[in-house]
Amino acid sequence: MHILIIEDDLALGASLQQALKLEGISSEWLRRAGDVPSGSMEQRWDCVLLDLTLPDGSGLALLRNWRQKGYLIPVIIITAQAALADRLTGLDSGADDFIVKPFATAELVSRLHAVLRRYAGQARDVWTVGDLHLEPKGYRARLADTALYLSPREFHLVWELAREPGVVIPKSVLAQRLEPLGDALDYGAIEVHVSNLRRKIGAERIRTVRGVGYMLTV
Repeated sequence: MHILIIEDDLALGASLQQALKLEGISSEWLRRAGDVPSGSMEQRWDCVLLDLTLPDGSGLALLRNWRQKGYLIPVIIITAQAALADRLTGLDSGADDFIVKPFATAELVSRLHAVLRRYAGQARDVWTVGDLHLEPKGYRARLADTALYLSPREFHLVWELAREPGVVIPKSVLAQRLEPLGDALDYGAIEVHVSNLRRKIGAERIRTVRGVGYMLTV
């Protein structure tokens, strides 16, 4: 999971990045609305943590602009504004969830997983692609009724592919998303993990798109 944090508070931004890294979640941190790159966001990040009060504008205005452009990336608003009216305004503007400062890391991570499950059309804690079942919270995997024994890197790799079945995920994106588990992965390491996964879940389930990346077949 790769998250964009838009938060102007130096202490909070740094602590959020550290807390997410401990949960195996990589992130980029920006402090101004104007620093957000233009163009489609879904290929860069999986979710946005958005503060409402930014030094160069309103987080709500930024969110409304994304939705007007058709960006569907999940957005969780993080703010100290706890009034019901503020929460409703955020949700009505296109936010997927709302979390009030201060909050526990466990709650934030739980909300991230919940939002991404909804975004991927998954209603439960088990992600299912055909007869492949993944439980991110417990790092458990099953193929039909048979338990799979995957290393943490193997699990994260197949989970990243399972979140967008039938879609080619570039190697560069996989390397970035898997980085929090240790040193940054090179492409050779990813190929080794893919080879190991194919032996465990079936070679036909992971398709290589030469020069681009990998796709989990549906």
